[in-house]
Order: sequence, then structure tokens, then C-alpha cells
Amino acid sequence: MMIDLDPVLDTLALTRVADDRYRGENLPIGTGVVFGGQILAQAIIAALVGQDGKSVKTVHTVFARGGVPDRPMEISVDRVHGGRTFASSTVTFSQDEKVRSRSMVLLSAEEPDLIRHADTPTPAPSPAPTEKAVRRLQSVIVGDVDLNSPDLVGPPDLDVWSRWADAPDDPGTSQALIAFASESFLIGTAMRPHEGVGQAQGHVTLSTGVISHTITFHQACDAGSWLLSRLHSSYTGGGRAYGRGDIFTEDGRLVASFVQDSMIRAMQTSVDGSRPRL
Repeated sequence: MMIDLDPVLDTLALTRVADDRYRGENLPIGTGVVFGGQILAQAIIAALVGQDGKSVKTVHTVFARGGVPDRPMEISVDRVHGGRTFASSTVTFSQDEKVRSRSMVLLSAEEPDLIRHADTPTPAPSPAPTEKAVRRLQSVIVGDVDLNSPDLVGPPDLDVWSRWADAPDDPGTSQALIAFASESFLIGTAMRPHEGVGQAQGHVTLSTGVISHTITFHQACDAGSWLLSRLHSSYTGGGRAYGRGDIFTEDGRLVASFVQDSMIRAMQTSVDGSRPRL
């Protein structure tokens, strides 16, 4: 999936309609539903309004219903708490007066270390240099793993380098873009050990989708630089999958971590051949 930067930035330019109320446009990606990574990114942008001196620490989002791409999202922010160090808000996404998704966003101010440690990655081949930085999300799967093919199998692990080429130099936008990209590869990672199952079957013979996604930012990071996502799916069964990932800079700093619950099940059809609601 090729995702250009400018249309994504357009979805992050929320239109204010009242205090803590916004309208957000959707990114057309051809699946018939609003992409969950867009919701994560918009939740970060909405929660940061009026929170000077703080950055997003954790976003936990539940995708209750699929959004319709051709109608804007109505976004409401309810401020739960605001203090000198911490703040928290819920961000609700609605269409047609129905809640589609809801995020709980924790923000915090930077504090000095009392203690510090962090995991470091085992070596992974860095992406080959590109002659021209095209303004889009660039993703390189280590080892050229083909997640689309149902015939190839491997361990439930995946390493992916990614960057948003020419991304704005803004901390909040970087967090939003990194959250956007973190949503993409864990379903494919969960499919890897299972012959006859691949991402190419998603929305065709398989019903796949993210149910919930949580990302925590440990340190400031630049979405325009190459970042390594190290992914692992620890469980798949009962039509569901669970996976987690860590995000590292090229010099090995751990900057974010995320977990995801998803759905992977056979596509069900009604007697008339139509697809029932999930």
C-alpha cells in the first residue's frame, strides 16, 4: 500500500467546529473502511490541542465500528484530567451519530531521569539508500518477506524499516505519523506461520481488521528518519490475533512500543451472497 505524505497531512489538519470538537477528513485507501492508522494519528493531533509543554505518552484505541471513507469524522475531545505533569483525554470518532472509535490518550511533560534502561535491537540490515526522497511512507521489509503470498510460511516475527520521507519537523506530527504506520503489519505477521493464509486474501476470502491498538512513546523521535519496527505475534486463535512491536532508531534507541488485537476469520456470506455486518 503506497501512502503519500500530503494526503495524510491533510487528514491531520482538523477543522475546529466548537471547543474540543473537530471535523476530520478521511484518507481513501480503497478498502471501503477508514484506515485505523488514520484514527490513531487524528486522536493524537486532537488530544494535543491546548496541551503546551506536554507530548503524547500513550494512545489506546478501540475500533468499535468501521468508518465510511466518503463522509468526514466528527471528533470530540473530553478532557478527563489536566495537571502540571500529566493530562488525559478521551477522543471519540463518530459518523451518523454512531460512535466508530474511541481513544484514551495520556499526555505527560518531560522529566529528568531517576533511572533508565531500554532494550536494544539485534542487528537488522539497514534499508538501501534511495536516490530521491519521495514524499510518502516508505517501508522496507527485512529479508524481502512476502506477506501477501498464502504459500510462504515463516515464524510469527517481522522486521520492517519505515520512514515518512520529507515529514514536517514537528514533534506532535511525528508522533501522529509514527502511530499511523504502526498499525499496518501485525496481522500479516500473525499469518506467517500458517500455510494457505496471506494478506492478499484480506477483505476477499478473509475478514481481517484491527480491533484495538495501543502505542506508547518512550522518547522523542523523528518520523522522517528510518525507524525499525520489530514485530512478534505471540497468539493467534479463535478468529483473533495478538501481537506487539518495538520501534528503534537506526542507532538502536528504543523510542516507542505498541500492542494490537485483531480479527482474522473466514469471510462469511449471507444466503443472497452479500457480506453480513461484523
